[in-house]
Amino acid sequence: MDILTELSANASMGLAVALQPANILYCFIGVFLGTLLGVIPGIGTLAAMTLLFPFTFQLEPTSGLIMLAGIYYGTNYGGTIAAILLNVPGTPGASVTCLDGYPMAKQGRAGVALLMTAVPSFVGASFGIILLMVFAPVISENALRFGPAEYFSLMVLGLVAACTISSGSAAKGLAMVVLGIAFGLVGSDIYTGTQRFTFGVPVLTDGIELVALAMGLFGLPEVIASVRGAKDVKLTQKRVTLKSMIPTRDDIRRSLAPMLRASGIGSFFGTLPGTGGLIASFMSYSVEKRVSKDPSRFGKGAIEGVVAPETANNAADMTAFIPTLTLGIPGSTQMAIMLGIFIIHGITPGPQILTQHPELVWGLIMSFWLGNILLLVLNIPLIGLWVRMLSIPYSLLYPGIVVFICAGVYSISNSVADVIVMVFFGALGYLMRYLNFPAAPLILGFVLGPMIEEHFRRAMLYSRGDPATFIQSPISGVILAISAVLVIWTIVNAFRSHRQRRALNEGINQV
Repeated sequence: MDILTELSANASMGLAVALQPANILYCFIGVFLGTLLGVIPGIGTLAAMTLLFPFTFQLEPTSGLIMLAGIYYGTNYGGTIAAILLNVPGTPGASVTCLDGYPMAKQGRAGVALLMTAVPSFVGASFGIILLMVFAPVISENALRFGPAEYFSLMVLGLVAACTISSGSAAKGLAMVVLGIAFGLVGSDIYTGTQRFTFGVPVLTDGIELVALAMGLFGLPEVIASVRGAKDVKLTQKRVTLKSMIPTRDDIRRSLAPMLRASGIGSFFGTLPGTGGLIASFMSYSVEKRVSKDPSRFGKGAIEGVVAPETANNAADMTAFIPTLTLGIPGSTQMAIMLGIFIIHGITPGPQILTQHPELVWGLIMSFWLGNILLLVLNIPLIGLWVRMLSIPYSLLYPGIVVFICAGVYSISNSVADVIVMVFFGALGYLMRYLNFPAAPLILGFVLGPMIEEHFRRAMLYSRGDPATFIQSPISGVILAISAVLVIWTIVNAFRSHRQRRALNEGINQV
């Protein structure tokens, strides 16, 4: 009963903050701009957040975080629109929705597909928010027992998981983490103030600006790649009416169970560092296809194939805030951007954030309810606007985005040097994309690198230079053991895959 009373009090406090007129306005701006950029193919959630988060610096911390969070989950909804109408996912998570959403649009059921992404998205997000409200205080309370050694081990686990669990080459992911940590160490030593890795460049004395790095890595390469791959696209349906969005009774019946299953799947994967909505979407789609009485329907316009990934994606988006807020470990790459914004505003996420900044945290959490309601209420009537957005020629759209990126970086400290740094990382980001190196682990390493260093050095000071402190602590030892198992598992998997490919090639050559 005490837990319910405390939860009710926290929710009331958060609502009082979230329902302030200024915060309602910024929440609306966030979800609107997020949806707007999400509709544009090739931009994605990370690029949208990095494009717009410089403008949150001038706001109060609570308002700025509410707006950025609105951009975060608003972009995911916008990405679904392009996936259904063009078969071009606006965000990575929407790529699963293409499998059945686009066939539905070709059948003249684009309106139903769009509605059946909006409603399940709200259901999945609501499920994730409830888990966030219940478990965040519990995790924070228990995490107060953590010391520097435990924090160091947790962050190592987060980085290892981000590289080994996510798709792509684990070796390349680990390399990008190390490079990100190296960039994070540029600047002044946290204890002595000695300059390091600045190469005599005064601009780098205070370190590399997060905005310049993020916009360079995600903004410019996305635009360049989109322009290079741009081609004339034809909308499946140029006009979607409200009447055409009404689902049948069979659609509703087939959607209820997938929504429940996908909410659980998405919530689980959202709390795991380095996984996020994309893996949750694929897993939920696979589960629905496996439990279906007629799996052959999938890929041909099955409503479950639209409902399940969208529910899981949005549930994962919300539960990704659990490790970010309570432990200071980003649940996803997007959460690394959120973590950076907290730090820029002088707030360090972790176990003490709920006691030191309760109004900010609970105001942010309760704003998720407001933002998801706004998405549900506003985007259905505005679907015609988003459809027209897709008809804007890329030759007009993308040059404006580049100007917007440069203006955003320059506005941080009115420095041309930041724009030059952004261009450098833009070139690096495009080279990484060409060589198939993931950018997400780099920014995770950049954000967590200085924090890992701080906790490592603090733990060594407490133990008088004895590295055994990291395994003498039971919690730290177990976390490091899990990290080691993940690395070994990845190496073994890579070795097996190599042997299978070699055996397959030998078989083909013999034939």
